[in-house]
Amino acid sequence: MSLWWRDVISEGTYLGNHTLAVQRGLNLGIGLFIASEALFFLGIFWAYFHSSLSPTIEMGAHWPPMGIQSVNPFELPLLNTILLLSSGVTVTYAHHSLIKGDRKGALIGTVYTVILAVIFTLFQGIEYNVSSFTISDGTYGSCFYFATGFHGVHVIIGTAFIAVGLWRIYAYHVTDNHHLGFEGSILYWHFVDIVWLFLYVGLYYWGS
Repeated sequence: MSLWWRDVISEGTYLGNHTLAVQRGLNLGIGLFIASEALFFLGIFWAYFHSSLSPTIEMGAHWPPMGIQSVNPFELPLLNTILLLSSGVTVTYAHHSLIKGDRKGALIGTVYTVILAVIFTLFQGIEYNVSSFTISDGTYGSCFYFATGFHGVHVIIGTAFIAVGLWRIYAYHVTDNHHLGFEGSILYWHFVDIVWLFLYVGLYYWGS
């Protein structure tokens, strides 16, 4: 990732290689990457709902399986939902500020986005630490931790992506009409937001 960012920054900022055709190609690449990630999460949700809608006798014909105390969706998960959706608002504010030429607004919005993302990740770690079940607790534990953990990895990558965008705004690398990398990070972050909404409704609320 570091080497890729190094190349993209040097090509787009200093070498002038990001022509309209190159920008279209990069946008297409980001779009296809997000689509592939969406299909990956679709597979995770498929496994989860396949097991939960018709739990087999091996799982006690009950969901959640007997002996597993699911996470209360109205405690830490709800707070994390508010944090992540708020980060989507702040990054959108930063984007619109950048388009309007408001550098200060873009910096403030991006800083708040990174802070909210870090807090979300910390709270997710706390949730794992206090949870009464583990990834080895049957299908429920496997699906829950795989889905939320894989999403957590996406949050960490997205946080790094936006942090690089923050540094580029601070270093005057971007303009109001040329900030392809920052736009890519915003698209990725909105994808992370949407996936979390499905996770919250499906795994935390309905699944409990």
